[in-house]
Amino acid sequence: MTSVALAVVDGMPLFELAIPCTIFGPGNPEAVGAGYELTVCAPPGAVIGGWLRAETSHRLDDLVKADTVIVPACDDAMDQPPADLVEAVRAAHERGARIASICTGAFVLAAAGLLTGRRATTHWMYAPRLAECYPDVEVDSDVLYIDDGDVLTAAGQAAGIDLCLHMVRTDHGAATANRLARRLVVAPHRAGGQAQFVATPLPGPDDGGPGTNGHDLAGLLERTLEHLDEPVTVAVLARRAGMSPRHFTRRFAAVTGTSPLQWLLTQRVRRAQELLEVTDDSVDRIAERVGIGTPTTLRRHFHRIVGVSPIAYRRAFTEARGLRPPTAPPAPPPGGATATGAAMSGAAVPGADTATRAAPPTGAPAGPATARTT
Repeated sequence: MTSVALAVVDGMPLFELAIPCTIFGPGNPEAVGAGYELTVCAPPGAVIGGWLRAETSHRLDDLVKADTVIVPACDDAMDQPPADLVEAVRAAHERGARIASICTGAFVLAAAGLLTGRRATTHWMYAPRLAECYPDVEVDSDVLYIDDGDVLTAAGQAAGIDLCLHMVRTDHGAATANRLARRLVVAPHRAGGQAQFVATPLPGPDDGGPGTNGHDLAGLLERTLEHLDEPVTVAVLARRAGMSPRHFTRRFAAVTGTSPLQWLLTQRVRRAQELLEVTDDSVDRIAERVGIGTPTTLRRHFHRIVGVSPIAYRRAFTEARGLRPPTAPPAPPPGGATATGAAMSGAAVPGADTATRAAPPTGAPAGPATARTT
């Protein structure tokens, strides 16, 4: 079991607290199946959201026992965080816990000294104050979350969903996180900005612009995801949507925050990630199944988006979780390697953009993950 503890104090907003409760709590079968055990730690009489009392036998001192500690938003970012909360979070981190904050919870982490010399984020409204109060913290207000290994910070409010799903994906892989996201009826990842180890969004039917009852591309996106192996162009997608290519491209960007072809390419790479996790298919076969075509092309785009080669990703995923390695490809005939053997060499792609690298599974050689706001 992986123990997750929520640090709760009097006056804490309800929404930010509800996010980890929903994702890691016992009411979520996917979380239970993944082995998460949630504990709420709070001082006696703590009131959440101004009206809900936290009835729990676990106190802030119990945070030190958890594998992961999540600090939701503060009651008022203009005030100093409670000293007992700051000390409890610091002690948990010193013991080796993974510490995550949502929204203005970053102020607690900063007060505990956990963000010194690190990049961190918080709600954009309070980012200037965080930078002013803690000048040793590199505050980035243009991201949804930042994963710096043992310390993670999320931007305002709903970005906590992105961060919690990212932690599930890091712990248990893309397939588990995506199933959990579907159960919650949320996108596994929201578009915009740097790539990370989360899937590109499939906007829901309520994501339309002002004055609409939902966007008009939901059905098209669903259908496209179901047939990623099929060749498709912007003209084909526009025709299916009943729009001109120019209008379709503008509408697509308004709905998803990215271009049609970039969205499609990222979806194909994310599907490749899942296939690398749950199948023994060769890179050649996966390239065919996701519609990228050749293993060379898949390796190039996979490395650019995820940050490692497909084979390195599969190896890190299996080794980190103690799974059996995939079936080895057939030995090449004498006199030369087969196309499969060459495609599975996992050679690095020169010139890969490290600024857009993902956070691969534990054990893979990549840097911190970030997700930009739209």
